[in-house]
Amino acid sequence: ARIEDLTAKIEELTAMSARLNTEIKNHEKEVAKNQEALDKATAIREKQLAEFNAEEKDLLESISALKAAVTVLSKHHGGAFLQVPRTHLMSVAAIVQYQLRKHASLLQAVLTP
Repeated sequence: ARIEDLTAKIEELTAMSARLNTEIKNHEKEVAKNQEALDKATAIREKQLAEFNAEEKDLLESISALKAAVTVLSKHHGGAFLQVPRTHLMSVAAIVQYQLRKHASLLQAVLTP
């Protein structure tokens, strides 16, 4: 009876070992898939960050250029835009319009029509 009990226990533990080994293999596959998805997501986020940083740099340069233009125009014309020649105003308007179009997707959430 003792040998039969031990034989049954061995068979039971062997089956459990096989089941657990299968579960381990499945978990390893799942971890590998999750790691691959994480790596892809990380690469996408890094690309998006680089694009954002480039856009931000461009926008900051545009803002700086526009501020400089306003400062120069204000100094040159005593701060009164009504005294600025129409060609200067058209130039500033064209720059602003260009930047608004160029960065429309970024500005949609900030500016309202």
